[in-house]
Amino acid sequence: MITNVHLVTVYVNDLDEAKAFYTGTLGFVLRNDITLSPEFRWVTVYQRDHPELELALMLPGPPMDEESAAAIRRIMAKGMMHGVGIATDDCRKTFDELVAKGVEHIQEPSQRPYGVEAVLRDNSGNWLVLVEQHPYAAEDFA
Repeated sequence: MITNVHLVTVYVNDLDEAKAFYTGTLGFVLRNDITLSPEFRWVTVYQRDHPELELALMLPGPPMDEESAAAIRRIMAKGMMHGVGIATDDCRKTFDELVAKGVEHIQEPSQRPYGVEAVLRDNSGNWLVLVEQHPYAAEDFA
């Protein structure tokens, strides 16, 4: 039986820079940094209060074929790669703190039917959707 989502891949341009961003800027905790071969390094981080869900920070490349890796790199270069949704108890405050740390933003905090949402980018161009979720129902979207 499936119990939960454990691992989500986030493609990055540079593993050391991404590791520093996710741990230093966002406050995630490093779980793994293991060189498995000259072409593959396993780097995972997790949010302190939710160690059951890890982000695998990965370079687009082996074991992926080059054509697929190149396609991902092109999407990342355009700044259109969706990364992860990040929950917060105060979207506006967290947004201001991250922008003060130099995190690029795409969309300032806005009220949505489901809460307050802002969109930022990590240092590889991936979208980080910051959400302060509020109770909602399907009719809130009409």
